[in-house]
Order: sequence, then structure tokens, then C-alpha cells
Amino acid sequence: MTAATPSANALPSDWRDFFALTKPRVMSLVIFTGLCGLLAAPVGINPVIGFTAILCIALGAGGAATLNQWWESDLDAGMKRTKDRPIPGGRMARGDALTFGLLLSAFSVMTMGLAVHWLAAGVLLVSIIYYAVVYTMWLKPRTPQNIVIGGGAGAFPPLIGWIAATGEITAMPLLLFAIIFMWTPPHFWALALFVQSDYAKVGIPMMPVVRGEVSTRKQILIYAVLLLPIAIAPWLIGGTGVIYGIAALVLTLAFIALSVPVATRRSVEGDTMKPEKRLFAFSILYLFALFAVLVLDRYVTPLLDTV
Repeated sequence: MTAATPSANALPSDWRDFFALTKPRVMSLVIFTGLCGLLAAPVGINPVIGFTAILCIALGAGGAATLNQWWESDLDAGMKRTKDRPIPGGRMARGDALTFGLLLSAFSVMTMGLAVHWLAAGVLLVSIIYYAVVYTMWLKPRTPQNIVIGGGAGAFPPLIGWIAATGEITAMPLLLFAIIFMWTPPHFWALALFVQSDYAKVGIPMMPVVRGEVSTRKQILIYAVLLLPIAIAPWLIGGTGVIYGIAALVLTLAFIALSVPVATRRSVEGDTMKPEKRLFAFSILYLFALFAVLVLDRYVTPLLDTV
């Protein structure tokens, strides 16, 4: 689906509109998980190089988010929660957004390659293409499995952070990628359940719209359960200590517990959907907490081993 031009007569945009294009709230999670991947790696890294790597991850994510909004500006104009974004809100021309997104993406990849190394830059480039092209342009408008397959787009930051520190791809960063990949469907479908009318209105085949609530609710629980072995796998393979292992087990069991009432109920007209909103809010806290404990374990466990 190609985007229309809701901003043909856009007013002059300012820096806040360009900043909004980068989806700063989403970027905060990207920066955090990327930083955790870098800090959890079993090697040291020069602080300046580490800062540059995280900056490149952030700019790459911002560029991909900008390209996403450039392409979907017509869809955003038709949905209540996105109609005030810079392009559909009439504050920015689509061409300006496209140029900004391409510049951010190119700058982030080139800087990562020149200042850190080209393996990290290559994976960063793949992550941008995955989100802006594979997910946004191909998967999202075509299949209700868009979030399942597209979940990889948001799973790259800790993988890139780890690669930036170590210069190699091993089992541990792949598991960090897998955790976010498996976490994304129940996280996003919880949101989709209480904004599904928006997606239905613009013809986006999100799971609740195409397969219905019953199927979506069951799949939320299924993915939450499948997340458990993946979340504790870093501990099981010896990549972390017991601090992470226990925290991952407790946090994921809580995630599953909050998924049960979502899976076993049906919404009715006027429903406030508290269980769905509670699960969505906890899912964000879950990821922050899990990756924070990952870093904590990296530095505390060696100290405990010396006692």
C-alpha cells in the first residue's frame, strides 16, 4: 500500500516535529536494550566507542521510524491515535520526512562502520531495512502474522550492542534477540485488542481484526508461555548467573499470569479492557526489568564468586 499525501500543503515544521518522527518513546526502549546488550557482553569497551555505538543504534531506529511514518502517512491520518503525527497533522511535507529518514539511516550505518566496526554496521543496516521495508511495506498491510514476523525489527538493538562490544555473533546475543522476538506478539496484541477499531478502519490486517478476539487472546497466552524457556535460556547455557535466572523465571511467570485473564475473557461494548491494558503496561516493565537484571548479573555475579 502506497501512502497518500495528507501533507501536500504542510505548514513549516520545526525541530519538535522531526524529533517526533523518530518515535522517542519507542526509541527509549531501543536505546536501553541496545545499551544492556553492550554492557552485558563479556568484554570491556572504550566509553567513547560504546557511546558512539548506542548513538548509532538510536539514530538508526529513529531513521527507520521516520521512514515508517513517511510510508504510512495516509494510514496514520485515518487512525485516532496517530492522526496528529507530523505528516497527517499537516506540519510536515512527506518529502521532508523521507529525506530526514534516509539521512538518519545512512549516517547511523556509516558512523557505526567507521567508528566501531562494519559487522555492527551491517546488522544495523539489516535492522533498518527489516523495519522500514520488510515490516512496514510488505508484512504489515498483507498478513495478520505481521507482528510475529516483524517482531525481529525491534529485537535487533541488544544484538547490535553485543556485536559492537565483542565484534562477533554468538549464542548469547541471539538469545537476547529471541527474547524480544517472542515478547513482541503478546505485548503488541494486548495493545491491538483495545485499538482494533483503528486498524479495522484503515484496513490493516492485525490479528484481532482478521482472526478475531478469541484467537488473538489464546495466542497471547501461547506466546507468553513460549517466552519462558527462551527468557531463562541465557542462564541455562551458562551465559548468566543465578541472579538473572531467578529474575527471568519470576518475571516471565508474572507475564504468563497476567496473560491468563486476557486469554479467558471476551470484551463487551463499553468494556474498559483493564486486563489487556494491565498486560500491555507490565510487558513494557517486563522488558526493562529483564534487561536491567541482565546487566546487574554481569557485574554482581563475578563479585559473589570471589566471596
